[in-house]
Order: sequence, then C-alpha cells, then structure tokens
Amino acid sequence: MLAVSIVRLDPDLALPTYAHPGDAGLDLCARDDGDLAAAGGRLLMPTGIAIAIPPGYAGFVLPRSGLALKHGISVVNAPGLIDSAYRGEIKVVLLNTDPAEAYHVHRGDRIAQLVIQRVEEVRWEEVESLAGLDGDGDGDRGGDHRDRGGGFGHSGR
Repeated sequence: MLAVSIVRLDPDLALPTYAHPGDAGLDLCARDDGDLAAAGGRLLMPTGIAIAIPPGYAGFVLPRSGLALKHGISVVNAPGLIDSAYRGEIKVVLLNTDPAEAYHVHRGDRIAQLVIQRVEEVRWEEVESLAGLDGDGDGDRGGDHRDRGGGFGHSGR
C-alpha cells in the first residue's frame, strides 16, 4: 500500500475514503456550497485537502458515476491530472451537462473520485520511422506505416 502525506485544510471535512474494499477511487468532498447552472455551468470546488503524491505517481480526478447519471454532473477536464510536485489544495472543476436543471453542491457532498496511479517518465528516442505491429513498419496492412486506419472513430463503433 502506498503511503501519501495529506494535510487537512478544513478540519470538519472527512478525509478522502474508499466507498468499498477494492475500489480504485477515493471520494473527494466539497469544501463549500455552490451552484452549477444548467446547460454547461462550471464551478471550481475546493476539497479541503492538500496531498504529497510521491515521485513516479500521479493523481487523476474523475467524475462520480452516480452524479453523472442522475444529475449530469461531471469533471470538465476529466481526468484532472495532479502532478507529484503539486502541493496546493486539490480543487475540482465541476460541469453541469443537464440541459434544464441547475444543481446545488452542498458542503461535504462527495463530488469526484481521486485515483493515485504509478506513471512512467519517458525519454524520447528520435528515429526515422516507426515499426508497425509486425515490426516492418506497415502494421500488416502493406500500406504506409503512418496510416493506422484514419484516426478518430475509424476503428468501428
């Protein structure tokens, strides 16, 4: 189990917790009340915590599926990325996708999930061409190695 240092900036709020054993995401709570207008309203919500993610790891802030399904509430930049060097308060940019209903966030509401995950640092190796799936550069299609089917939406449904 990874140890992560945490500072409780608001002593009355619960620390992030897993809802069930084996869950990947820790529930983040709202530090304040706030309103999200219908049809695209956004709100920057503080969570009352600051954390020290160890080097080689990152935090990812994700929407809660229940809020998304029932009320259309999401995280604008999902997943929100928290780098290991960041030491400020964790804040979540919420978005209301419901076309007609505003949404009120209450202090203490579970608003998002935090996943801490190992990440690799890369070192670029510049080459003249990229090998395909079969190692010869054409990905077994006999065509140009840069064509992987057209990009966005071209792999089927």
